[in-house]
Amino acid sequence: MPATPNLIDDVYDEILSRNPGEPEFHQAVREVFGSLDRVLERNPQYVQASILERICEPERQIIFRVPWVDDANRVRINRGFRVQFNSALGPYKGGLRFHPTVGLGTVKFLGFEQVFKNALTGLPIGGGKGGSDFDPKGRSEGEIMRFCQSFMTELYRHIGEHTDVPAGDIGVGQRELGYMFGQYKRITNHFTGVLTGKGLEYGGSLIRTEATGYGATYFLQNMLQAQGKDIAGHTVVISGSGNVATHAAEKCTALGGKVLTLSDSEGFIYDPEGLTQEKIDWVKELKNKRRGRISEYAVAFKGAEFHAGKTPWGVKCDLALPCATQNELLGPDADVLLANGCVAVSEGANMPTNLDGVHKFKAAGILFAPGKAANAGGVAVSGLEMSQNSARISWKEDELQRLLVDIMKGIHDRCVEYGTKPGGGVDYVKGANIAGFKKVADAMLAYGVV
Repeated sequence: MPATPNLIDDVYDEILSRNPGEPEFHQAVREVFGSLDRVLERNPQYVQASILERICEPERQIIFRVPWVDDANRVRINRGFRVQFNSALGPYKGGLRFHPTVGLGTVKFLGFEQVFKNALTGLPIGGGKGGSDFDPKGRSEGEIMRFCQSFMTELYRHIGEHTDVPAGDIGVGQRELGYMFGQYKRITNHFTGVLTGKGLEYGGSLIRTEATGYGATYFLQNMLQAQGKDIAGHTVVISGSGNVATHAAEKCTALGGKVLTLSDSEGFIYDPEGLTQEKIDWVKELKNKRRGRISEYAVAFKGAEFHAGKTPWGVKCDLALPCATQNELLGPDADVLLANGCVAVSEGANMPTNLDGVHKFKAAGILFAPGKAANAGGVAVSGLEMSQNSARISWKEDELQRLLVDIMKGIHDRCVEYGTKPGGGVDYVKGANIAGFKKVADAMLAYGVV
């Protein structure tokens, strides 16, 4: 048997050659592999069964054409994706992203991360991801409906309540999910929990919209409390202005933090007075109903500033929550945050910090929660929505809030269990990677070679 570091390098080199042109997928794999040397040394059965190679190869990759007609009666063509990555723990579970940057490599990286994220929740769900290079921004309601219906006309063949249960992601909210669920129901004549994040009128769950942002904040609070600290009284910088960011801001504010920033693709706003609940509600209205830009905040609220074309990481803060998209927080940004005294980072998005930034945060010894742990609140409540759909019931908000708090605390405790360093302190990246990997790997071993 080759030495473990050589084995890991050899498997990674093979992944690079088998998956060319997919840097985000390579980055996600490299980050997980960096935590597994001791695990493989102590568990030779994983090496003998080629778990490392198998866990990085999706069980199924589906690419399909999505034709639709725009308002000018012009036929448009987009490409749809669904990567069913690993079902060792349960049905594939993961969102659908509609954005021009979506390609196979993006979906594979998201699906790979989802495998471990879902494992950390403790719920019986596997990992997958999907989407399209369709951009809903600037499209009419009719165009979005026609695209979603065409997308589901192919996707319905590959999903099901016991097989693969997609949810929303960037560019896919309740509007898009409603159009897709309606088309699925029309084609199949089945009213089942085949999608999560649905509207409350047709089987959705309370607090699903809030869950990812709340969950990232709960994880941040858990890390701080383990050191005898608290969110209260600290300044917070948040990126993004969608559901995750606004609900992270909401929960941080409720817990006594002072949120200074939000952002979108055009830049960020800085409010030195801090965002109140009233201001956060205004942003929700702006983004969810008016489809406006965050720059409008600086017009609506005196004293706020808009910084075009920039990210918020230069604003001095105690705590940071990147909640926008992958690789938005780079190594130089990490240097600035550290120089400004930031003591904790909780990732509300999928892999928002690049590897250089992660290494700098870890080297500095600050609290750093990777997305596969801190970002898991959304999929946790999606899993609870699946349970409610299967039982044909709806749980009350206080019960769901309690379950979300318990799930995020459980994820934190698993990270501590596997990530506590000999000299003290917790490597949350290592803890999350090992806890998620072992759970999936042990299930794969139980099935034999399948």
